[in-house]
Amino acid sequence: MTKLSIAVSDGARAAEKIKPKDRDSVIQALRAGVVPRSGVQLVQVGRAGEVNQVVLDVKRIADKGSAVRFIIGDYGAGKTFFLNLARSIAMQSKLVVVYADLSPDRRLHASGGQARSLYAELMRNMATRTKQDGGALASVVERFIMEAQSAAKESGRKVGDVIQERLLPIQELVSGYDFATVIECYWRAFEEGSESGKAAALRWLRGEYTLKTEAREALGVRSIIDDASVYDYLKVMSRFVTLAGYSGFLVMLDECVNLFKLVSAQSRNANYEQILRIVNDVLQGSAESLGVYFGGTPEFLMDSRRGLYSYEALRSRLAENSFARNGLVDLSGPVIRLQSLTPEDLYILLGKLRHVFAYGDQDRYLVPDEVFKAFMTHCNQKIGEAYFRTPRNTIKAFLDLLAILEQNPQAKWQELVNQAEIAPDASPAGGDIVDDGHRGSPLATSASTADSAHDSPGDDLADFKL
Repeated sequence: MTKLSIAVSDGARAAEKIKPKDRDSVIQALRAGVVPRSGVQLVQVGRAGEVNQVVLDVKRIADKGSAVRFIIGDYGAGKTFFLNLARSIAMQSKLVVVYADLSPDRRLHASGGQARSLYAELMRNMATRTKQDGGALASVVERFIMEAQSAAKESGRKVGDVIQERLLPIQELVSGYDFATVIECYWRAFEEGSESGKAAALRWLRGEYTLKTEAREALGVRSIIDDASVYDYLKVMSRFVTLAGYSGFLVMLDECVNLFKLVSAQSRNANYEQILRIVNDVLQGSAESLGVYFGGTPEFLMDSRRGLYSYEALRSRLAENSFARNGLVDLSGPVIRLQSLTPEDLYILLGKLRHVFAYGDQDRYLVPDEVFKAFMTHCNQKIGEAYFRTPRNTIKAFLDLLAILEQNPQAKWQELVNQAEIAPDASPAGGDIVDDGHRGSPLATSASTADSAHDSPGDDLADFKL
């Protein structure tokens, strides 16, 4: 522990002071048990191999390649944290990133608007290096327009002609013609200063129109983004962002366990077919400048009855390297299993949390290095190895300790450590997702847990209707 203590202290001294806004966003999120949207690099530890694979994926996407990854880990193991770290790496490399959680009303495939709802959420959360909190769709479109204006000025041509010429690669794609038309509509509204025109175009690009007649009246297009065309439009958007001057397009889908929870085998398989389509496009080189990351639990991947492995085509493509055993790992395949943090990793993490809590100023440290070993020993006695394998509650408890010491200077950390209440991280409550047989819309979440679902009759009976 002595070497780790020195490493923590030296790293803290070398770091720059942390802005109050950045510090508060990290601390408040971690104390609430959620992943901070920004600043994850301040508390990142371990998993160097996995991070290196993300860097390689980003380079491949920027080089007009593609990538697909399944980030698999238990509840509390750090899937969402890792995805946010990957998101930060991608944005710093000039990629456009969109992200969303799957849920009962957001899926890859549906017939009641859930897939379009997922697309709309992705577009609302579009982020770039200069707009990291989302809402970057308008700035991406305007960057495309301004680059076309600059090119037109240099060549002495009309802006409209340059825009049409640059949109030709879009029109060649499935569903690309109307997309290009809407971009031209935005340009005309941009030139005329029409806020309503720009709003109508952005509404279409976000997939928020539900009626074709409404879109035709506002923009003159014959189609809208619907459940059946979501992936096609994601590929169109990946091509468009490169035309706007960005390096590529990365789609991040978390909480994929919600597909596993679908009771209907037909609904699950339809979603798995969309995942298979994405995997095939990437592995066959059909996608360009596009990356897709899925975050899910081991059961989402490996359950032979309801997980991805229940779909034979996916099982064969996502099968892990048979030589990756006895401590050997292969991170180059589509599946990345997040390795658990080690006690040494958690020791360093506690040091980073102390550093962030003190705004990056070692003179404001509330506890000495000795607290790390004492706190970890207490956590080990309370919940065993779970304290570093799924560390969410351990992190929360340590930050709660620092908060008490900050507000109560008379308190002693030696007395408080042994009072810390630590509970092992458990999967969130919620059972199966039941579809309406007529509309495919989510009706309810059953009171039964996922475990009891495995004891229920087969999926064929669940889908059977007179």
